Amino acid sequence: MIILVFLAQTLRIVMPYLFAASGGVIAERAGVISLTLEGLMLGGAFSSALAAFYFDSAWIGVIVGMLAGVVIALFYGLVVIRYRADQVVVGIALNLLVMALTRFFLQMAFDSASNSPRVPGLPAGSGIFGFLVNPLVWVGLLALPAVAWVLNKTVFGLRVRAVGEHPDAATSVGVSVHRIRYAAVALSGALAGLGGVYLAMDQHQFTDQMTSGRGFIAIAAVIFGRWEPVRVGIACLLFAAAEALQIQLQGAQILPSQFVSMIPYLLTIIALAGVVGRAVAPSALGKPA
Repeated sequence: MIILVFLAQTLRIVMPYLFAASGGVIAERAGVISLTLEGLMLGGAFSSALAAFYFDSAWIGVIVGMLAGVVIALFYGLVVIRYRADQVVVGIALNLLVMALTRFFLQMAFDSASNSPRVPGLPAGSGIFGFLVNPLVWVGLLALPAVAWVLNKTVFGLRVRAVGEHPDAATSVGVSVHRIRYAAVALSGALAGLGGVYLAMDQHQFTDQMTSGRGFIAIAAVIFGRWEPVRVGIACLLFAAAEALQIQLQGAQILPSQFVSMIPYLLTIIALAGVVGRAVAPSALGKPA
């Protein structure tokens, strides 16, 4: 029974990571650094809760949250692709901007600095695995396999990999590097936005900074998985299992809660320390074309 509970918690926790990491893989394979995943998730979560509350529809919330991720991602793309700004600096600045804007509009829309009222959620069943009724769970589980298929089996995927590795060679055969990167960034925004939507719909509300660093852990999963979707999915499961273990240990009160809370982040640091230096990033990652 304890194993089943742990498995259910891991699957439930991994969903936002799978969505965000899927978006991160696409954008980074196209040569655009995905430091914005945290902001994309947070913007998607807030927009979905806002739309679900005012339209009284979870599905409208899903669509609006995904579109919010696309809009934020395209703004980031405009700054770093069109105007060739430093991707790391802009990514960090955009995350901070989204955090501030969601807090501001949370106060404006709901007269609260901490959380929104309860909003409609997607279908959910009873029991330990009742969350499997939620359609977004299955979309999340299929996200990375779908990304792997797109990258390896389609013309668009070939072009994404080309502009991420050798943009000059891609240009020489008539591929628009800017256009492909914009498309990859938009897809990244849609997927990361869905990660935020899942959080808001699962909790039936938006809370200030509810992503709690999940976007950064998703980036770590992308690097740990060496930009390969299958490996990235395994990394996401590893980090989610660490978080589920944290929850179990807090309930058992075996260790002080402060140390238990450190487990997912400590594992992230250890994992990256072991892979950085051996992982080979796309050659043009972070380089303007």
